[in-house]
Amino acid sequence: MPKDAAVEEFAGLVRALKARDGRSYEALGRRLSVSASTLHRYCSGATVPEEFAVVDRLALLCGADEEERRALEAAWTEADGARRRAASPAPVPSPTPVPAAPEPHPEPAAPDPGPGPAPDPTAPEAPRARPRRRAPAPLLVAAAVALVVLALAAALLGLPTRTASAPAPAPASTPPGRTAAPLPFTWSVGSQLWQGGCGHTYLVDRAPRAVAPPPVAADSGAWAGTHGAVHGGEALVRITLQGRSPSDAVVLQALHVRVVDRAAPLPWNAYRMDNGCGGAVTPRHFAVDLDRPRPLARPVDGLDASGSEVRTIPAVSFPYKVTSSDPEELLVSARTAGCDCRWYLELEWSAGGRTGTVRITDGGKPFRTSGTRGRPTYVHDSAEGRWITDSNSGQTG
Repeated sequence: MPKDAAVEEFAGLVRALKARDGRSYEALGRRLSVSASTLHRYCSGATVPEEFAVVDRLALLCGADEEERRALEAAWTEADGARRRAASPAPVPSPTPVPAAPEPHPEPAAPDPGPGPAPDPTAPEAPRARPRRRAPAPLLVAAAVALVVLALAAALLGLPTRTASAPAPAPASTPPGRTAAPLPFTWSVGSQLWQGGCGHTYLVDRAPRAVAPPPVAADSGAWAGTHGAVHGGEALVRITLQGRSPSDAVVLQALHVRVVDRAAPLPWNAYRMDNGCGGAVTPRHFAVDLDRPRPLARPVDGLDASGSEVRTIPAVSFPYKVTSSDPEELLVSARTAGCDCRWYLELEWSAGGRTGTVRITDGGKPFRTSGTRGRPTYVHDSAEGRWITDSNSGQTG
């Protein structure tokens, strides 16, 4: 990616945070669940994080205050925009055709009536026609009559009269997954994630010639929405949690999986977003087997092989705490081979004598994952610019 002034400015802020903290790339990377090389690329400006959450957590770990975090978010927004512009060339607008003006149709000339009789000076002047007044619309008449009736009734009964006013706006509905009272923590969800930033499979109900090339991971949501794509075989969901107070901790008690619908796997084509990619870090996560009658979110350790030795990233075990200065990220890997499953998560919490359950959904809808077994599978040949059959599927493109 070509260097940009916005990217350089963002990288400089990240380097300053890392230098202030003093910990190594590996130590900070383990805390952020990213590899040391990935964190180094952020600091050097070689790449820009796809989401601000990991940068915000780095700022908190390095002791940044609110003003510094706001400046860092503004710098990331500018750098992310530069990265997107570099990755996707601007489309050339096509000229808009100007419709031709319709040919005029001359009105036919009125026949000459010829000379008329001379006016009689003794005849009385004809009365002038008065302009007709339009009758008020029926709805306005009905409304006026209703107001008069109400006023008369109020006067007879001795009731106070009130002037009409605009109706009060309806109260805003509580977002899905939130309780009516303010939660003692904030949370956000990312549902279009790829393994290692490159490995993912989508099911699409289209022939290969009607499917666009794979996007960059940051644009996967738009690509999936345009194609009506469904996660194939695995869906990755990242939940970012942060307390509202630096001292009053929120205890997260448990994470539950709720499957709301099961159907046969979708009979669509499978499209792989990569030809095989590997990463130095396998993040810790919760593994969910959607094919089980009662799926559980099972914590699994991660591995960091970015250094000279492989290190274990301990899994998150419930219960645990979050505050404003110690946020947490939960990564859920939900897999299926035998169903088209719709599901959501429930997170139990307690804080300050209160308890509750937050429903984690995909923008108010269940997450969706479908098996890909036996489906025609395609990979994209960048040299030929088209989708070709995966060598292991035995299908033709």
